[in-house]
Amino acid sequence: MPFYELVCIARSHLAQSNLKDLIRSSATQVLQRGGVVRNLENWGDMKLPHRIKRHQEYFTEGQYLIMHFDANPLIVQDLGKKLLVDSRVLRHTFIKLGDKLETVVARPDKTH
Repeated sequence: MPFYELVCIARSHLAQSNLKDLIRSSATQVLQRGGVVRNLENWGDMKLPHRIKRHQEYFTEGQYLIMHFDANPLIVQDLGKKLLVDSRVLRHTFIKLGDKLETVVARPDKTH
């Protein structure tokens, strides 16, 4: 299964329970369809590089969330559709890091 990174920008001042629910629902969708969640990171509130209009509002700050996972491309497509209509999400993108976890770990340009 390919290895992906999900970068998600959620509304800035979400209640902690709403944020946890967003993370839980995204991870659960991957797990229920046979994927593996490798890492979840919350980078916290950050100023956006430019103003974003979403759901008839303008936003200048957002909550950055990062999730690394292995999944079938169809799972990624379905997760993208759900995030697109979720009112808590301002922007999201998926980055395919490699076809196997081993190739991602052995990347010489990645430093720790």
